[in-house]
Amino acid sequence: MKNEFDFSTQMLYAGSDIKNFPLKPESAPLFMATAFDIDGDLDDVETAYNNHDYTYIRTISPNRDMLAEKVSFMEGGEKSAIFSSGMSAILTVLMSYLKAGDHLIAGDTLYGETIELIEILENYGIEYTFADLGNLKAVEAAMKPNTKVIYGETASNPCMALADIEGCAEIAHKAGAVLVIDNTFVTAYAVKCLAKGADIVINSLTKFVGGHSDVLLGSATGSAEMMAPVLKNQPVFGTAGGNFNIWMCLRSMQTLGLRISKQMENADKLARALEKDPHVVKVNYPTVEKYPQKELAHALFAEGGGCGAMLSFEMPADRAKINEFMKRLKICHYAPTLGGLKTTMSHPCTSSHRELTPEMRAELGITEGLMRISVGIEEADDLIKDFTEALKAFDE
Repeated sequence: MKNEFDFSTQMLYAGSDIKNFPLKPESAPLFMATAFDIDGDLDDVETAYNNHDYTYIRTISPNRDMLAEKVSFMEGGEKSAIFSSGMSAILTVLMSYLKAGDHLIAGDTLYGETIELIEILENYGIEYTFADLGNLKAVEAAMKPNTKVIYGETASNPCMALADIEGCAEIAHKAGAVLVIDNTFVTAYAVKCLAKGADIVINSLTKFVGGHSDVLLGSATGSAEMMAPVLKNQPVFGTAGGNFNIWMCLRSMQTLGLRISKQMENADKLARALEKDPHVVKVNYPTVEKYPQKELAHALFAEGGGCGAMLSFEMPADRAKINEFMKRLKICHYAPTLGGLKTTMSHPCTSSHRELTPEMRAELGITEGLMRISVGIEEADDLIKDFTEALKAFDE
């Protein structure tokens, strides 16, 4: 079917086959077994392991293979590993490519707990430098002879700062380093990171890919060669995703194209409306007029394909009025996650980036008035009305 039909059509059928399974069910079956029996003698046992047949669930499972195939197609990669969370994906990939004495360059506007993870790596003899991955001069200045990995997010959490993936790839590969990009915020429907030069792309499948706020999973995708050490280490690290979550994610991905298209369209409309609102100080989204990385956005995102469904905006840092704004919202509600069907918000200062010092948050542009929005599938006009009415709290 490859290249014969539209990407969204092919996504519907990718990952449908199960190795050595005689039936063709219309929906993916759920395998709850922790192990699979091997008929025969020791020669048969040896053959099963040599052929990577289904044996023990931590090592290999039919549901995990199905989702890995679907994610690989989505990202345009050869192999994927499916993890218990996005954080376990990040940890396994980094620990597969870094050792004591190595140096890591990481984006300076990452998800708060990713920053914490990188800081923990220092305890194991791994150096790190935070740099603006949208500024290639800053990346080049951060490079060292022992730099082995450049790690960043396509669009950062929560300020939507973009990474120059093609430029970072060129710098990394010239030095023999690996470029790893977390694509959770925008998904492969907006940016194909591997096609832009990334070696491995990571997703928190918990977010937009799962899309219904009911699974906890992560993935990493790349060429067979790049994924080999990751797939080898995953069973030993014990970071594989569980079958029930995987089965739920497989089901959810059937509507991913429909959902994310609507969410990206809504995000664009909401961002443009918020930029015009007199109560809003700043909007972080690639299509707004004052977005600082316009040129990079044009190069990064497919024309007409959307720029993701995440945005953030800044209000005056008046906590009492921010509280009143939140109380007046009728559709959008607070939730410490993102990527679901319903529009949600979070306050980075008191949630995802609460462990950072005030000085660090200020450097990242994370103010008391900054609110991160995960845009859902509601009607855009309803969302705009909900926000503009609630923002009138600042008039009083």
